[in-house]
Amino acid sequence: MGSSCLLSLTFCFLVLFNCCFAQIEQVTSRRGQQQQGTRRSQQQNECQFDRIKALEPARRIKSEAGVTEIWDENDQQFQCAGVVVMRHTIKQQGLLLPSYSNTPKFIYVDQGRGFHGAAIPGCPETFQSSRQNSRDRRESSEDQQQKDQHQKVRQVREGDVVALPAGVADWFYNNGDSPLVLVQLLDTSNAANQLDQDFRKFFLAGNPQQELQSQRSSNQRGQHEGESRRGQQERYRNLFGGFDERLLAEAFNVDTKLVRRMRNENDNRGIIVQVQHELQVVSPQESREEEEREREHQRRQGGGSNGLEESFCTARLKHNINNPEDADVFNPQAGRLTTVNSLNLPILRHIQLSAQRGVLYPNALMTPNWNINAHSICYITRGSGRIQIVGDNGQAVFDGQVQEGQVITAPQNFAVVKKAGSKGLEWVSFKTNDNAQISQMAGRVSVIRAIPEDVLANAFQISREDARKLKNNRDEVSVFSSSQESRRGRD
Repeated sequence: MGSSCLLSLTFCFLVLFNCCFAQIEQVTSRRGQQQQGTRRSQQQNECQFDRIKALEPARRIKSEAGVTEIWDENDQQFQCAGVVVMRHTIKQQGLLLPSYSNTPKFIYVDQGRGFHGAAIPGCPETFQSSRQNSRDRRESSEDQQQKDQHQKVRQVREGDVVALPAGVADWFYNNGDSPLVLVQLLDTSNAANQLDQDFRKFFLAGNPQQELQSQRSSNQRGQHEGESRRGQQERYRNLFGGFDERLLAEAFNVDTKLVRRMRNENDNRGIIVQVQHELQVVSPQESREEEEREREHQRRQGGGSNGLEESFCTARLKHNINNPEDADVFNPQAGRLTTVNSLNLPILRHIQLSAQRGVLYPNALMTPNWNINAHSICYITRGSGRIQIVGDNGQAVFDGQVQEGQVITAPQNFAVVKKAGSKGLEWVSFKTNDNAQISQMAGRVSVIRAIPEDVLANAFQISREDARKLKNNRDEVSVFSSSQESRRGRD
């Protein structure tokens, strides 16, 4: 009788804890969204979207084993969206040194494959090496000391998106046979960033270049010529370079000679360094069976979560959006769209970002649409095409060709249409909401389709027959094949 009562009390406690945990998470998430909305609205007072450009990187910083390119964060479209965009190209056996930033990061693997490690505070080192060659039991204790253990290392490949909260240190390593290209968005307007609107990279190793730091803060520091000279002479070091070496030696319980090596004071390799021998890390080999199991796990979670399936330490940080089988919208004649948001990658709920992968076949187009609740920062990954963006005054703020490697921002509520060129058009759009939504202007699920014929006829001063054509001449969703009229040209 006593044991059954104890079991009932335990069950009641678990249910109560689960409900409280879910409520706390909802309140915290809602508060974070409100704070982030406040910070974005403060920035919007400065937004002047008279003209938008498709931009190339503004700065190029070379390292020993790769290149880092940064788009101009002073450009109005990035300032209004509150984001910074950069791209790392890592050579074979190149290592992007461990660092963290004051903003959440959302990374798209545009090319190649490699390892990604994230050191999440307070989480255990669950990956352990199995090197044990002991000839007898007496040597087993010595081998035990030689074992390495660390937090989870993830394998990444082309098409993966990786989400990382602010302040979490991470690194990348290229173990493939081609360059590893990472397109990275830093959300400076995120509620998690309580410093300022500059992006700040804090390196745990290496000797980072001055050019990597935010140019807005650099410009403010160098307003006068003398200050500018001093800024040019200022050396940027990793975090260990600023501490007293004796304090560090005591903290790590090592000698000061090793601490001096940690400072990397004479290291001119940059932030992407060449690994002399193959990097030795503990990581399970990803197989097709494991991928299928992960996909099945995602399907099971599709019905919703109760807050206990995924802790911060076991959270999935990556999701592949290149697989055509996972497309949310697919048209065999036009292309496909794939979305990753907080519903299929729950960590995005904490960093308030999402992404969309678009593939348009030659001459196909995406329906004119507007983003209801987010800015959209679009990076062209392949091909070329034409994009038009129209503002609230009915004027086009952008109408031009885009090509691989360019970035263009579609502000919230501005209407956008994309049309692929003769070789198709592919892109990834980073969106400043964890569950970004669009409203379509043409097609089967469009706003025009939802309006009565008579309303359209009177609004446009057209016949009911023409209104019916507007509503029903496109039965496709989101991505449209090229019609005969569009191939012949405009009327």
